[in-house]
Amino acid sequence: MWFDAVLAVVALAAALSTRPWRAVGAGGPPWPWLAWAAALPLLWGADRVADTPLALPLSGACLLMLMAGWPLAVLVFVPVAAVSALAGGLDAALALQRAVGLGLLPATLAMALAAAIRRWLPNHLFVYILGRGFFATALALTASAALQLLVHAPPATVAAGDWLLARALASWGDAFLTGMLVAIFVAFRPQWLATYADRVWLPRDGPPAA
Repeated sequence: MWFDAVLAVVALAAALSTRPWRAVGAGGPPWPWLAWAAALPLLWGADRVADTPLALPLSGACLLMLMAGWPLAVLVFVPVAAVSALAGGLDAALALQRAVGLGLLPATLAMALAAAIRRWLPNHLFVYILGRGFFATALALTASAALQLLVHAPPATVAAGDWLLARALASWGDAFLTGMLVAIFVAFRPQWLATYADRVWLPRDGPPAA
């Protein structure tokens, strides 16, 4: 539990140091990412909701990070974890484990991959959608599962390799959902994505030389 606790404290301290609430307007947080945050306890507690221990929880953290930005997403993970614990009957250790494994780690790794994408790939609309929305989500979630496996044992009835394979496959499902919604938002509601801006991802060529 100490590994999860240290990561949570460091991430919360870093998020609070940026004072992300300053980016929220007088009207309050945008309702789309609040609605998505409200859905996260259902995703994190999918096994409890379905009453099936083998059901794999989904994350949704990478989409929230794209919609709200990393600092606000980190702060939102706290009430999400609390609601997940209350609704799913999770103890404090398991709730913290899910908050880190399904929330903090994927969002942080996706942010690091986003920095690499900005550094090494051209600023193009499809790079944002496929790179940040799809591939970064899949890679971040798979890497998070691998890191969690180094610290936490898988369920007693499942081999470590099988559990990691299942988590990797579930990561691709999460990535498809995130990539699809990001594509829709970019096309119709780009203002719902705090990490997207036309001036960055839709560079316009200047007028032709005379």
